[in-house]
Amino acid sequence: MKRTLVGSSLVGALLLAACNQDVAPQTNITPHRTVIFVWDGMRPDAISQADTPNLYALRQSGVNFTDNHSTYPTFTMMNAASLATGSFPGSTGFYGNTQWSPGASGKDASGTTVDFQQPAFTEDYAILQDLDTFYNGQLMLVGTLFQAAQKAGLKTAAIGKSGPAFLQDYKRGGTILDERHVWPASVAKGLQAAGFNLPILTPIAYPDGSVTLSATNGNPTAGKSKVTLSDKVSSDPTLGTTELNADANTYMMSAYLNYILPTQKPDLSLIWLRSPDSTEHSYGVGTAAFRDALHTQDALLGQLQAKLSSLGLSDTNIIVVSDHGHSNVAGDSAYFPLRTIAGGQTGTVDALSGYSVSGDVRTADLMTRQGFKAYDGNGCINDPVMSGIKADGSVVYAPKTDTDGSICGKAGTVYTTPAYRVPTTVPSDGFVIAANGGSDYLYTPAHDPALVAKAVKFLQSREEYGAVFVDDRYNIPGTLPMSRVRLENSAGRNPDIMVSFASNASAVVQGFTGTEYESAGNNRGMHGSFGVTDVHNTLVAGGPNFRSGFQNTLPSGNVDVAPTVAAILGVPLSQADGRVLNEAMIGNNNVQSQVQTQTITPASSATGLSVAKPTDPDGKDVNTAVSSYSINLQTKTITQAGKSFTYFDSAAASRK
Repeated sequence: MKRTLVGSSLVGALLLAACNQDVAPQTNITPHRTVIFVWDGMRPDAISQADTPNLYALRQSGVNFTDNHSTYPTFTMMNAASLATGSFPGSTGFYGNTQWSPGASGKDASGTTVDFQQPAFTEDYAILQDLDTFYNGQLMLVGTLFQAAQKAGLKTAAIGKSGPAFLQDYKRGGTILDERHVWPASVAKGLQAAGFNLPILTPIAYPDGSVTLSATNGNPTAGKSKVTLSDKVSSDPTLGTTELNADANTYMMSAYLNYILPTQKPDLSLIWLRSPDSTEHSYGVGTAAFRDALHTQDALLGQLQAKLSSLGLSDTNIIVVSDHGHSNVAGDSAYFPLRTIAGGQTGTVDALSGYSVSGDVRTADLMTRQGFKAYDGNGCINDPVMSGIKADGSVVYAPKTDTDGSICGKAGTVYTTPAYRVPTTVPSDGFVIAANGGSDYLYTPAHDPALVAKAVKFLQSREEYGAVFVDDRYNIPGTLPMSRVRLENSAGRNPDIMVSFASNASAVVQGFTGTEYESAGNNRGMHGSFGVTDVHNTLVAGGPNFRSGFQNTLPSGNVDVAPTVAAILGVPLSQADGRVLNEAMIGNNNVQSQVQTQTITPASSATGLSVAKPTDPDGKDVNTAVSSYSINLQTKTITQAGKSFTYFDSAAASRK
């Protein structure tokens, strides 16, 4: 079948700092089977012949998108929504990873009742179903690529990481195999008949008992535990040298290649595997375990290519994309120098080849110390290393022991920060914080402008925090409105404040640039910030609909993947915010695009601030050299055929 699309003339003059790229409208597209393979947290600078030979070869032979952009906040679930719909959060109304949805109810994939008064982590298919019910069947406010394909009579398959894979087909119109269940029952039983075990929680998805497990089923999607230092909470990257999810990823890819692909013959597949991301979180970017994750993930790409060839499906498009980049967690090295690790302990300062011993921030604790009523839904946290070891060897947070259980709920619990559970009734002047890693969400039920301004001033007055964005109802010096970065939602689902943690694109840990502060706790790697190494992610494509050996230097984004695949399949996706990546597809003539770069700043700066260093949670260690705050937002806008699309390169705080 051949579908003819209306051609678009990509003409324009070069404006400001622009790149000249010969592109053309795609006038004739022959639909081909397409596989989207998501490498969670894959940095483009980690692609090499040594570590990822199959991906490297695909990049060389197909299209290399050199300026691709993750959707901010650069979380997995935010980008799962963008990949599913081709839209930004303001359009989708979805705000995972962790969001606050009081009033929702239901159970998670294990059948456990979820307390939605606490911020909920959405990487769980059952929690997504609970939220879909809460939002009256509109978990996302725009349609998805999978829905469009299914409506056109095409078969789909969503495989992999629980949460993001399921979100692609959250209405369950096709085949689903994620880490926690298989859908529908016919596929689950077919896998069992073919000799495959099922994710151990699968029967919970079938309350009628139609799917059961064999006695030898086991837990094929289980991950491995990280190796820790002697404190039993901080990871040890010197001893943890292998990736954490190789067995689970191999199982899911095998089930797809050896049963789902040949029997279901999906026209559109998305395979989302949690490597190298989970290993990066535990051990950091550049470590031995990180490289092992690259090797095993690349081997799975090779298996996918080989299986397509053996089935006579070599004319399949393969798109490899990551949801975001990934940074090492670390604070400013002037305060927190890198250190050696040996014998289960942190050691001496080693600025060249050492490991991070800093970068963790708990917003609820810092705000509480300044008199706010703040809650993040978490219990006591013990974070003795990554919360900060200073240059003199002293720690930012000394571990304490809850001797009688009055603080943590269990006597003898060791902690560095106490519990901040959300109360049944949040005070009118309270804040609920959804701690998300590289960025945090702040909600206040009263939406009091004065209270929000006070919280913003607090964030602006600590060096750990970067760019601050506020709901459009507020006008606060030094901030930008959420609508400026496509975060404002007309249905009111967005938080009151979104703040990116500070990042440093030039800082080096274990041979890779890019560090950031984070709020998840005890991680050596993180994403979610508006920093360069989180935003700029991997996008590589090859197959019959894509040009060969082509380096696309035009800006692109994760929001463009769904519109491009929709065009390939010949299905409509009219609500998408992204564009069809015509310049990367075959059949192009020489036509120019227009690209404009811009630095956007607030109308006014916040002044008269007393800016605290991250070395003291009480804010007594002040940086007297600075007293003002603003934001620098870097953007690129491409214009094609009279239509403009803006990509967000980075946003950072500017303190003077």
